[in-house]
Amino acid sequence: METILFFAFAKPDGSLGKSAREALAAAKELAEKVAPNAFIGAVAGGKTDPAASLLAGAGCARVLAAENPALDQARYAADAAALEAAARAAEATLVLLPGTSRAQRVLGGAAHRLGGRADTHVTELRPAEGGIEATRWHYRQRIEARFTREQRPWLVTLDPSGFAPWEAAAAEPAPEKLATPIDENALRTRVVGFKAPESGAETIRPDANLLFVAGAGWTKKQADGKPHVEEAERLILEFLRLSRASLGSSKSLVDLAGEGEAVLSFLTHLHQVGQTGATPRHPKGLAACCHGEEPHTVGWRFINERRAINLDPNCGWARGKADVLYVADAFAVMAELNKILAERAGQSPRQES
Repeated sequence: METILFFAFAKPDGSLGKSAREALAAAKELAEKVAPNAFIGAVAGGKTDPAASLLAGAGCARVLAAENPALDQARYAADAAALEAAARAAEATLVLLPGTSRAQRVLGGAAHRLGGRADTHVTELRPAEGGIEATRWHYRQRIEARFTREQRPWLVTLDPSGFAPWEAAAAEPAPEKLATPIDENALRTRVVGFKAPESGAETIRPDANLLFVAGAGWTKKQADGKPHVEEAERLILEFLRLSRASLGSSKSLVDLAGEGEAVLSFLTHLHQVGQTGATPRHPKGLAACCHGEEPHTVGWRFINERRAINLDPNCGWARGKADVLYVADAFAVMAELNKILAERAGQSPRQES
């Protein structure tokens, strides 16, 4: 008989983030199948009441709360102690966490202290003969593996964007307060402040509804025989500002700087999408001036609706990799699209300086 523990770190205001609510929905679905009366929720943070209410509303038989000012910020020693305390108090055999950087940082250490095993980047959990079967991807999402483990406790992080977030109404909780003794030596790491880009300056937005991927064609010679890199930068940044889309890039464009070619100044390897980059999970994707071959499109595997703009009707996108292909000049299309978006927002498109 499994005892399933859902564990998450609360945000500073005591609530659960989107990835945590997604993992909660997955944990509840699994618990209903294999452990309907042994589903326990736990939350750790400087403030926990809002998250505890959400766990109670999700039907957790018990709600555990590790509330300590030291847990308001991410620290390995304090976070690992909270996770260990919750797993021991729940006597959990399966511990599910959202796949955040904070959770994955402490997963291995907590599993070692508990004498268990840990797995990350799991995309699905389901009942199987003799236990629970987990699914995860390998080799840049080209190989899907399904596996089980006999060792318990089994600690698992669930990748975000694979489940619909839990949105049901909260309930009045009666959380069991967890004693989480944290030695002063564990608090030597101190958060002194935050640095964030200026409002609107960020171009990587994991929660955006649209992923816009720029290809190397933006920096190549255009119909007049000349490259127009500055115009390309203006069009792309204006589109990102108006649409609030997230920006990605093919490897070829990111690597052009090393070849002495003109590049888009705002692109880095963090924007890279594909076999050697990220595999985002946005509802929609739009690629422009990309070749659309396999190393790039593998990064689009989890995009639900894929569209592309390319002058070549025989490009890789046209060969079954895009739901819709617009055979057109991306410069002209994006200029007109920016105009439409600006009109809808009641703004004037920014003029080229």
